[in-house]
Amino acid sequence: MAEEGVPGRTIVIGTGLIGTSIALAMRERGSEVLLTDRDAASLRMAVELGAGEALPDAAGAGPADLAVLAVPPAAVAVTLLDAQKRGLATVYTDVASVKAQPLRQAAELGCDLSSFVAGHPLAGRERSGPAAARHDLFLGRPWALCPTSGASPEAVAAVTALARACGAEPVVVDAAEHDDAVALVSHAPHVVSAAVAARLTGAADVALGLAGQGVRDVTRIAASDPRLWIGILTANAAPVADVLEAVATDLAVAASLLRDGSDEAATHVADLLLRGNAGRSRIPGKHGGEPSAYAVVPVVIPDRPGELAMIFQAAGIAGVNIEDVTIEHSPGRQLGVLEIAVRPEAAERLAAELRARGWSVPG
Repeated sequence: MAEEGVPGRTIVIGTGLIGTSIALAMRERGSEVLLTDRDAASLRMAVELGAGEALPDAAGAGPADLAVLAVPPAAVAVTLLDAQKRGLATVYTDVASVKAQPLRQAAELGCDLSSFVAGHPLAGRERSGPAAARHDLFLGRPWALCPTSGASPEAVAAVTALARACGAEPVVVDAAEHDDAVALVSHAPHVVSAAVAARLTGAADVALGLAGQGVRDVTRIAASDPRLWIGILTANAAPVADVLEAVATDLAVAASLLRDGSDEAATHVADLLLRGNAGRSRIPGKHGGEPSAYAVVPVVIPDRPGELAMIFQAAGIAGVNIEDVTIEHSPGRQLGVLEIAVRPEAAERLAAELRARGWSVPG
């Protein structure tokens, strides 16, 4: 039986990463989940993972409480129209990362927008498909809701409850404002990451052998599925283009100044780096709060089972909360450097505990 406030029956149309993750989360909360996908293999895997049962061809016990359209932006409107014609659910939502275009297309097709609330959970992974899905993918993440003026209060409440049931934080925002925002914080950064990663295709082996955490951080999201991203970028083309043009201008000016080589030119490049510091500092910290300045405790760790668990246990014994961690592996050696971010006042206490237990803590 579904928990209070959770849809008793949920239909998920599209069993990729996001759709399957929502299905798994709803199953965790007791909702009956029915799945459908044009890709039979994807659907079969989602069912095998326990995300739900395949939606029968014939109508069963009436419409579901909620249908989630986990399809690309270009397919949202036609999928919504088809689902509404079939009477699949009482309320509908989507998870596409672009909102204005699908809403405009849905209105043009004559969809019932009173029962539809456009949504976008801001969570994901570099991997795609149902095999990458997790029931906790949305925990603590923002979930944008973009209801039209004609959306019913019942529909808004149902989709808000879905986001909360998945562990996310609902945020109501205008569709156009949403698209401008994700162009800046998600879509354009993906293209920039891809552009940097593309430089590596012709890189010499010596350069790749020297690759450190910096280039890994910058290019991490470039590993995502290009087929998925071209659909996102074309659906939000103008806002993304605006951001990319601004970034390209900064880079072109920096390149010109670096070729100039004068002290004055270096000062102007330094200004860009300082603006980068200022912009980075505005990204919210844990739980959406103010960014915090953490101290980093580096620990040399061998690459063997259980090492991380023992370090985390040592932090607990020392009474130190770990705020973040990164691992940089040493090329050609079975060890790496674990960088543990903690509050500054706890750094020396953690370092002392780790040294006492035999780990090498530089500094």
